[in-house]
Amino acid sequence: MTAWRCRICGYTYDERAGEAKTGTPAGTRFTDLPEDWRCPVCRAGKEAFVQVPEADPHQSATTTVGEVIIDQLASAGVRYVFGIPGTSSLGLVDAVRKKEGIEYIIVRHEANGAMAAAAYGKLTGLPAVCLTIGGPGATNLATGLYDAKEDHAPLIALNGQVEHQYTGPGGFQEIDQDAFFRPITVYNTTIHDRSKTVPIMTAAIKNAILQRGVAQVSVPNNIQKQPLDATFCSGPGCLVDQKVMPGADDLQRAVTAIDRAARPVIIAGFGAYRDGEAVAELARRLKAPILTTFRAKGILPEGTGQVIGILGNVGSPDARVLVNGADLLITLGVGFSSMTSIPLDRPMVQVDRDPLKLGKNSATIPLLGDCAPVIRKLTLLVGERKETGQTEEIQVMQQRWIDQLDAEAVQKSPIPGATIMKVLSGVVPPEAVISVDVGENCWWFGRNFQSRGQVFVMSGYLATMGAGFPGAIAARLAYPDRPVVCITGDGGFAMAMGDLVTAVKYHLPMVIVVMNNRQYGMIQVEQMMENYDNFGTELVNPDFAAYAEACGAVGVRVEQPEDLGPAVTAGLASGEVVVIDVATDPGRF
Repeated sequence: MTAWRCRICGYTYDERAGEAKTGTPAGTRFTDLPEDWRCPVCRAGKEAFVQVPEADPHQSATTTVGEVIIDQLASAGVRYVFGIPGTSSLGLVDAVRKKEGIEYIIVRHEANGAMAAAAYGKLTGLPAVCLTIGGPGATNLATGLYDAKEDHAPLIALNGQVEHQYTGPGGFQEIDQDAFFRPITVYNTTIHDRSKTVPIMTAAIKNAILQRGVAQVSVPNNIQKQPLDATFCSGPGCLVDQKVMPGADDLQRAVTAIDRAARPVIIAGFGAYRDGEAVAELARRLKAPILTTFRAKGILPEGTGQVIGILGNVGSPDARVLVNGADLLITLGVGFSSMTSIPLDRPMVQVDRDPLKLGKNSATIPLLGDCAPVIRKLTLLVGERKETGQTEEIQVMQQRWIDQLDAEAVQKSPIPGATIMKVLSGVVPPEAVISVDVGENCWWFGRNFQSRGQVFVMSGYLATMGAGFPGAIAARLAYPDRPVVCITGDGGFAMAMGDLVTAVKYHLPMVIVVMNNRQYGMIQVEQMMENYDNFGTELVNPDFAAYAEACGAVGVRVEQPEDLGPAVTAGLASGEVVVIDVATDPGRF
């Protein structure tokens, strides 16, 4: 029994399987077919077919390269694959179809799939997969993959590739994918030899998780379908425990500096995002205020305990006062972005698991390690401070900021951004997951939303518009038992709203709050700040509520402040995909 391939269209007649469309039974040899038999795809005659050479020892395998790849991903804990099927990925797509426990989320644009996969990695610490075709499918992933790269999120890009590489100019959907993805990835290759499938996929999975970045593997169409018998390491046992702790001498230096400081300030970054209670315990012991970076917003409820809020251009003025007056900064998993503007002219105890980030100045005591165990160790070693008014001072600052935000929440229509955030602060449950888009809506969220400990995800360092809604899709998949809220602007939502039907198709309940000011509002403000005339920011929008209804979701239009809270509450209770189109004031306050 062998196989015959049509030289016209590439269809393969497998003698073992027969051909269902023409009623040819399994086991029928090609030479025994009637002379007038035609290719079921292109209608070419038998003379167009050539015999496929007998394969090597893998010919008798019951699994294909594509199936081995997907089995290996499933064994590593991958549960979701985002993408669009096509010619050069059909072998991989069929392997996903056969694999229980993995769901292929078919998106309407590959960029949305990539941004959802990036958000999934940020939320869970585990990789999702982008699976699409070679050429345009692969290139459309770039923005989402770059978002994962910049925010150190694990992600695996699995791309089809043309069978014959590289034919040069005129090749159909053919690009040098290894070259294209090289600047974005921590691991990047093409499977040209099926015998290399397992070691390549093992390296891709390990690099994505351990280096917290993008691993890209291209698989030519013909390779995907080849039979392959292979075993591979499965489950978490493939990855060694990567917890890192600093040495005892470094810890003691840090403890001595903390004990001697009169005005220490704790700055928590995204690296400590899952360690909120540990941060709170250290702050209580030191009677020290807690500031956060934007990405760490929600690590602890704001305005409670020792938490002042965000440090940076959207934060409380008192946060900047505290930092400027500190004689020691204790930074925990902080990225030191220009938006946070942490002063580098003072002593610092810096905790980070990336050695390249350590040592921000000559007065830094670097602690190489994971935030959670390092924070707990420091808490045990440092002396407990006596109360000399620090807690009361923190409480005064907290109330001053709350009073200012309350004063900004003016009740008028169109609804000001500050007012929208005041309402959302009260009605979004503490257990919710919030995905925030980039733009003026993000500015309002960072400044005026008072987090009660909700998990939140955004496009951090890349800061790409359009990531909010795909992030909400990822949040719904990562946390199926939690309410999900997307806060986006009209500009950002319009970039991604083609996938509203995806949320409906897979029944991913969420509330999408669209702050609709018919402007690229943040750009308008930036033009004003740099003394440019306003130009190129006006938007012509559809009726987002009507669009939602057309997609099978629920659409609501809100124009009065008093209607927003009930709309959000009803949307969360509905168990549906709900788009709330909010008429928003394009002004600042």
